[in-house]
Amino acid sequence: MSVVWAIVHRNLRLFFRDRLNVFFSLLGAVILFGLYTLFLGNLQTAGLADSLPGASTADVQSFVDSWMFAGILLITTVTTGLGGLAVLVDDDQSGRFRDFVVSPLRRSQFVLGYLLSAVAVALVLSVFVLVVSILYLGVLRGTWLGAAAIARSFAIVALSCVAFTAFSALIVSFVRTNGAFSGLATIVGTVLGFIAAAYIPIGVFPEGVANVVAALPFAQAGMLLRREFSDETLAVITADAPGAEEPLRAMYGLDLFIGDWEVPGWIVIVVLIGISVVCTAVSAGRMRGRIR
Repeated sequence: MSVVWAIVHRNLRLFFRDRLNVFFSLLGAVILFGLYTLFLGNLQTAGLADSLPGASTADVQSFVDSWMFAGILLITTVTTGLGGLAVLVDDDQSGRFRDFVVSPLRRSQFVLGYLLSAVAVALVLSVFVLVVSILYLGVLRGTWLGAAAIARSFAIVALSCVAFTAFSALIVSFVRTNGAFSGLATIVGTVLGFIAAAYIPIGVFPEGVANVVAALPFAQAGMLLRREFSDETLAVITADAPGAEEPLRAMYGLDLFIGDWEVPGWIVIVVLIGISVVCTAVSAGRMRGRIR
């Protein structure tokens, strides 16, 4: 394992040394934060405040911000794992794989090193965003997550990092050049906010689109995070509006429905574990074939 950890250390140094790559790995989250801070947040707050006259503007703002940060955190678990795989593509294009195969190391060690380093990148940056989110909501909005909610959020983040990094590794196993990888990262960062229902609430989508989005693991993982971040703030703003909480949970993706079927949380966990196992196995096999 010392060889694997040496490879992981080397890949992490290469990733974090490239500050531009780190920035672009977080770009999707930065864009979402900017959109809500400058434009969408005020629109969401004003709309909810008008429909819930018994709720204060500050409480509505707390709910919107907590919902937004759950989406930011979900996007980070996807884009950072993808960014951590840039080292793999660069090693392939630069011809370093030819140097690797003449060394007395097994290809499985290199594959494991690439996968673990990408997961480590996703975990480090996602936990950083989680901490920033908690502090922002607590200090600026007066909404502090409880210890249990933080622990559950960390577990969801960790599982999401593993699952989405494994999925990204499978996609990247088909990418051969840095230009193609940059294009892939740009597309993912742009589209992810929509298919994860992070830019706008899923309830705004047409029914057919909403069903497709709800069936994807990105929105499902986001649902778990939104429940931890937004359950309490939603209860506060609907306290004087009986019957409003359930529709708002569906509107903002705290509960997801595919047709009339509500997606249970345990199914999401099973799906993420399945993605982790299957995508890791398939991507590892393809990566072994590339290192030759």
